[in-house]
Parts: sequence; C-alpha cells; structure tokens
Amino acid sequence: MEALQGQPIRPLRRSEFNQLADLGAFEDERVELLYGQLVPMSPVGAPHCSALERLTELFVVKLVGRMRIRIQMPIAASDESQPQPDLAVAPLSDGKGDHPAHPVLVIEVSHTSLTMDRRVKGKLYAECGVPEYWIVNIPDEVVEVHTSPEAGAYQSCRIFRSGEVVKPSAFPEIEVPVDLLMRD
Repeated sequence: MEALQGQPIRPLRRSEFNQLADLGAFEDERVELLYGQLVPMSPVGAPHCSALERLTELFVVKLVGRMRIRIQMPIAASDESQPQPDLAVAPLSDGKGDHPAHPVLVIEVSHTSLTMDRRVKGKLYAECGVPEYWIVNIPDEVVEVHTSPEAGAYQSCRIFRSGEVVKPSAFPEIEVPVDLLMRD
C-alpha cells in the first residue's frame, strides 16, 4: 500500500457504476456514486422515513402526470456522479432510458448526514444546475432552501422554521408545513 501513496486514483464513471450494479456488485450495499467514488449511504431511521413519506404524499398528489417524482432513486448528475436524493422532481421527458439529468428540485432528508448533504451534495447539485435544493434538517427542525446555483455553489439559502410553510418556486401550489415534516 505504501507504494501507492501519491499515485492518482481513477474515478469510477457512471456507466461503469451502472454496469457493476446491473451485475449485482452492490446487491447487499447502499452506496451512491459521488465524484467518482463509492460512498456508503446513511441508514434511515423513523424521523427520516416519516418526513419522506409526507413529502412523497404532497408532491405526488400535486404533480402526478406533470412531472417525474423520484423517491430515493438516482439522478445523472455528471459522468462521475449519480447521487440518490430522497426526492427529486424532474420533467417527464428528462432521462428517457436513463436517470434524469435535469431535476428542477432535489430534497434530502438529513438526520445523520447533514455535513454530507450540505457540503458534498450541495456542491454537486449546484454544479449540475439543480435550481432548488432543500435539506430537511431533522436535528435542528428546519428546512434549508438553497437556490441560485452559480459556480458550483448555491448563492442563496433561506431557513424555514416551525410554524412556516415552504413552497417550491417551480410549484407554489405545493405547501409544505415545516411542522408536518418534523413529527413522527
């Protein structure tokens, strides 16, 4: 191993990752591809599941037939990244035969993965041009709404707290009460 110190490591490509997945290479693992690396996904607990279930109900009811609602499914973020956000909203025509590459909204429910969701995934979603990225921050009981992606970072972040309602900018008819997401 010492002989490998300092040697460049070739990142895994999305196409290779998908081929390996099709062969069953990750059958017993929860991993996603981020910047060419296999990254273990955090286990999901009851607060995470409850929030995601409520988000799913709200978005599916309002957007069925209009948009693709993907729950814990991959998006084609780049040649070297295929994250699996908790919820993604993409145009019906996006990703024919492949995972969507241009979601209009991505939501991560974060209980134990807050640092990863803010730093790594936030950067990735901004780089691939996701216009709106939410982090349902379970420990702090807030929803962070990141907008205006530019140069690999979101330029704006608004925090919604207890008693407030979040509305996606692309679908203002969907009202998401923060309190609804924070109860078991």
